[in-house]
Amino acid sequence: MKVAIVILNWNGKQLLETFLPLVVAHSRDEASIFVADNASTDGSISYVSSHFPNVGIIKMNENRGYAGGYNEALQHVDADIFVLMNSDIATTEGWLQPIVRHFKTQPKTGILQPKLLDYKRKTHFEYAGAAGGFIDRLGYPFCRGRIFNQLEADLGQYDDEAHIFWASGACLCIRRDVFWQLGGLDEDFFAHQEEIDLCWRAHKAGFEVKYIGDSHVYHVGGATLGSMSPQKTFYNFRNTLLALLKNAPKRFVPFLVLTRLVLDGVAGLKFMVEGKFIHTWAIFRAHGSFYKLAAKMLKKRQETPTYKPYYKTQSIVFLHFVLGIRKFKDL
Repeated sequence: MKVAIVILNWNGKQLLETFLPLVVAHSRDEASIFVADNASTDGSISYVSSHFPNVGIIKMNENRGYAGGYNEALQHVDADIFVLMNSDIATTEGWLQPIVRHFKTQPKTGILQPKLLDYKRKTHFEYAGAAGGFIDRLGYPFCRGRIFNQLEADLGQYDDEAHIFWASGACLCIRRDVFWQLGGLDEDFFAHQEEIDLCWRAHKAGFEVKYIGDSHVYHVGGATLGSMSPQKTFYNFRNTLLALLKNAPKRFVPFLVLTRLVLDGVAGLKFMVEGKFIHTWAIFRAHGSFYKLAAKMLKKRQETPTYKPYYKTQSIVFLHFVLGIRKFKDL
């Protein structure tokens, strides 16, 4: 089974200097390694070519984001398993072996995610994926080990193998055939939430999305767009709406979209009260962009009457902010 690790990079030379040596040291015996560059201008490519001649380089002539960048880059990679890895991931010794072993023995598994721990606080789970992702009935994402901004300490409670709803795009492992059967990543998302859309489509197509607890990596998080970036706010609010419109069961779509639009307005008011007006404006922009793309998303819908979405039925917003629930096990 041929494995290829593809690190998407955009002006991340400093991250590559820190983390690429670890990826090479921990993965070169099991995988080919590539850096897919989204038209960086910081000398990233020259650094990789001079310091890691055995690492493949795939150059793009423009920044096509996460979705477009990977769709382009993976056309040039020959492997059975693609590992889509952020440039701010610190791998660990033996991290890849359990993932390859699972793919070999579990043919229904289409997508896998390792345990994601916080590089800055290694005793805790990391925001972007923790121990595997879910969404609630209104489409709000959360993870085993992370509910909104509440991060759990890693006490071995998720050292298991589990079915999940979505795998983190920070370190997403997918069969090549599954990736292309699904049509790749949706480039209208550009960045953020596109992995949720991909995993949702994988479930519809009959593939399993799983978490492997005996493999772990560390993630910095927010290295490309910071956690308080208004552009990240824009993508998160817009793309959640796009994913619901595109993938949710048809009979629930009007209720879900209308409810989320109202709750987004509440979030915008909260940002205003906190003096974060630029984030309120980002939500307005997100809604405007959503309306422009709505018809296009509706055309992409693929109805699957027998498919039942795999997510928690409770409202995570109510459970967390009203009832004060902070840990996944208490949901």
